[in-house]
Amino acid sequence: MAQIQIDYSRASVHVVCIGRWRATELKSVAVALSDEVALLEEKSVIFDLSGIETLDTAGALLLQRTERGMSAAGCQVQYVGADDRVKRILSMTQRYGHTDATFAAYSPGILETIGRRTEDFFEEVRDILAFFGHTFFSFVGTLFRHRRFRIRELAYQMMESAVKALGIIALTMFLVGVVVAYQSSVQLKTYGANIFIVDALGISILRELAPMLTAIIVAGRSGSSFAAQIGVMKMTEEIDAMRTMGFGPYTFLVLPRMLALIIMMPILIFFADLFGVLGGMVIANTELGLSTTLFLDRFVEAVPLKHFWVGLIKGPFFGVLIASIGIYRGLQVKNDTESIGINTTKSVVEAIFAVIICDALFSIVFTKLGF
Repeated sequence: MAQIQIDYSRASVHVVCIGRWRATELKSVAVALSDEVALLEEKSVIFDLSGIETLDTAGALLLQRTERGMSAAGCQVQYVGADDRVKRILSMTQRYGHTDATFAAYSPGILETIGRRTEDFFEEVRDILAFFGHTFFSFVGTLFRHRRFRIRELAYQMMESAVKALGIIALTMFLVGVVVAYQSSVQLKTYGANIFIVDALGISILRELAPMLTAIIVAGRSGSSFAAQIGVMKMTEEIDAMRTMGFGPYTFLVLPRMLALIIMMPILIFFADLFGVLGGMVIANTELGLSTTLFLDRFVEAVPLKHFWVGLIKGPFFGVLIASIGIYRGLQVKNDTESIGINTTKSVVEAIFAVIICDALFSIVFTKLGF
């Protein structure tokens, strides 16, 4: 964005020009300079152009129109700090430009807006397909060159992204089991159906709640971590340095993180099942008087093993989604810190959204298949 800073002294005015002096960003600066011209009389005005990032002909015309207005008011105008590119544009507009240009902000029409968003959409699709293509070929290449795969990095990622998340997953699922059992007990006591809390608790936790909540926690914890780590590496040009030294970023950065979540998600879901059922068992004992033995006997009898496997099967798919989105968003980071925050936020939101859609598809498919 174009900006100016004005410093006054007794005999001179120092105007520092900053930012992008382009046609679509000059309106506020044009108004400020116009107001300034009206106040100046017989002073020396110095325009410092060293802070200009980009300058187009509209910006040059604005400077020259301001110069003419100040000269008419008896001021002496001088330019300092201009590089060769800025000098070239100023010289060209001095010879061929028209100083009656307007500087209103550009507002695209509806067709242009639709076109640009469509173009952005297809570029995003292209980048996603390229990401999965590179990942696939890196995986295939690794199968035939075992020495190039970093087993130590895989173990480290398993520890950082999954094992260290066991505590928060266990606590969350224990509390979820407590909440589900407590709310169910209020209704079941009314009808004298205390024993059926085991059925409701077991099926809901094993089949849906444990996989879903585990994936959401991992997406918020590990998915955002992937995006931030790789984003910082890209911003500091570490990824470019890896390519220069002959190390494939997809082999050394993408595959270990993706495989770590694929392997560990079923294990995390298993622990979530245990602690979710444990929380429900505590409430069933305290609120409904069901002993641990009676609870476990009913659990084995009323909850088929297929519900456990249905929840477990979802794990690797959730792992692929979370890791892919986190890593992809990290690779999309530009060379500024704001981009890291934006893409990290996108990684969490998109991963949770993708997990919910995937879980809905699994529910439909397994129901149709009779599982």
